[in-house]
Amino acid sequence: MTEPHNSLEAGAAVAAALAEKIRNRTARVGIVGLGYVGLPLAVEFARAGFHVTGIDVKEEKTRRVNAGVSYVGDVPTEVLAPLVKSGKLRATTDFAAVADLDTINICVPTPLRKTKDPDMSFIVSSCQEIARYFHSGTLVLLESTTYPGTTDEVVLPMLSKGGLEVGRDFFLCFSPERVDPGNPKYQTANIPKVVGGCTPACTEVGRLFYSQALEKVVPVSSTQVAEMVKLLENTFRMINIGLVNEIALMCDRMGINVWEVIDAAATKPFGFMPFYPGPGLGGHCIPIDPFYLSWKTKQAGIEARFIDLAGYINGQMPHFVVDKVQNALNQAGKPVKGSRIHVMGVAYKRDIDDMRESPALDILMLLERRGAILSYSDPHVPTLRLDAMTLQAEPESSAAQADCVVIVTDHAAFDYAALLERSQLIVDTRNALKGRNSDKIVRL
Repeated sequence: MTEPHNSLEAGAAVAAALAEKIRNRTARVGIVGLGYVGLPLAVEFARAGFHVTGIDVKEEKTRRVNAGVSYVGDVPTEVLAPLVKSGKLRATTDFAAVADLDTINICVPTPLRKTKDPDMSFIVSSCQEIARYFHSGTLVLLESTTYPGTTDEVVLPMLSKGGLEVGRDFFLCFSPERVDPGNPKYQTANIPKVVGGCTPACTEVGRLFYSQALEKVVPVSSTQVAEMVKLLENTFRMINIGLVNEIALMCDRMGINVWEVIDAAATKPFGFMPFYPGPGLGGHCIPIDPFYLSWKTKQAGIEARFIDLAGYINGQMPHFVVDKVQNALNQAGKPVKGSRIHVMGVAYKRDIDDMRESPALDILMLLERRGAILSYSDPHVPTLRLDAMTLQAEPESSAAQADCVVIVTDHAAFDYAALLERSQLIVDTRNALKGRNSDKIVRL
C-alpha cells in the first residue's frame, strides 16, 4: 500500500528538482525545429539566461544559426549574433543532444495532405529521435498545431516506451504557437502563452518554464483544451474571413463598395469586429488549422459545416480575382491571352517573405493557364518558382509595361502613388489604393 505514496513522493521530487533548475536558469533548453516558431522561441530563452540548443534536420539552418546569421524576419541578426557568440545559443542536426537537455520544445511543421488529413510525420519522426535519448526529469512541450488528442495519443506513448511515467518521471504539455510573422507589436515575448499538461504537475512545470522568458502564461486544465484553443482561434478567423469574402462577392454583383460597407459597420462600438476580404487565405495557420478540427470532428460523427463552407468560399477567391482581371481587360478591349500582367506582392501577407499557401501562387497559375505573360514585384521575395517556371522579381517600374497590374500583397514598401500614375489598369485586391479615385482602379 505504500507504493502509490512513494510514487507520488518520487514524482514530486523530480518536479521540484526540475523546477529549481528552471528558476535558477541552469535548465538546459532544447528547441526542435528552428523555423518561424522555433528560432524566435530559442532567442527569447537565450536572452532570459538559459543555455539553448536548437535542433533541426536542415544543415543550412543550423549552419546559419551557429554563424549568428538570422533567416527569420522577426529575429534580427544583431539580436541573434551576440547570443551565439556568448555561448547561450547553438544549433545542431544531431538529436543526441537530447541526452543533455532538461526541456524540449517541439516546433515542427504540421501540414495537411492533399486529402485534408493531418500529416503527423514531422511530429512522429521528431519524437522517435527524442525517444532514443530521452531520460527522467525532462519537460517536453509540443507547440506544433494539431488536432485535439495528439499530445496524449501520439506523443505520450512514444515517450513512455522506456517505462517512464508522465507526471512522475517526466512532464509533457501542449502549448499552441501564436506567432504572427511581421507583427511589430506582438511577438513571442509578449503574446500570452497558453499551456496545458497531461497532469496538473505537468501543467505547473510548463507554466513555470514559460514564465521565465515570456510575459504572460495562461495555464489550462489539459492538453486537449490547449490544442483546441489554437484551432478555435484560427477557425474563428477563417470563418469570419470566409463570411466577409462572401459579402464581397455579393457586393460585387450588386455594385456596392464592400470596403465602404466594412468601414461604416466598424464604427459600431459593440457587437462587430471588422474583417476584410482578400485574394485568398495564406500562411501556415488559417488555411490549414481549421481542417484539423474538421477531420477530428468527422471521426466523432460531426459535420464541421461552417469550416467546410468557409474553406470553399476562401478557396474560390483566387478564381474571383482572375475573373476580375479578365473582365477588366475585356473592358479595355484586351484578352488575357498574350496580355502582360504584373503582380504586386506574392508573399501571403504584407511585409514578410513567407510564401506558404500564398494566394498569389494560385492567381499566377490561373493566369498562366489563360495565356498571360507574367511578371511580379516583391521586395521580400527575390525568386519565385511556379511549377516548371521560375520568375525573378522585377522593379516596381516594370508595372508601366503591363496591360494590367494586380495588387495581391500590399507591402508597405510599395510606392502606390507612383504605381497608380504609371499603370494602365490596376486590380486592387487589398484596398491598397484606398482614398485614391481613378478609372484605372478596379477594386475587389
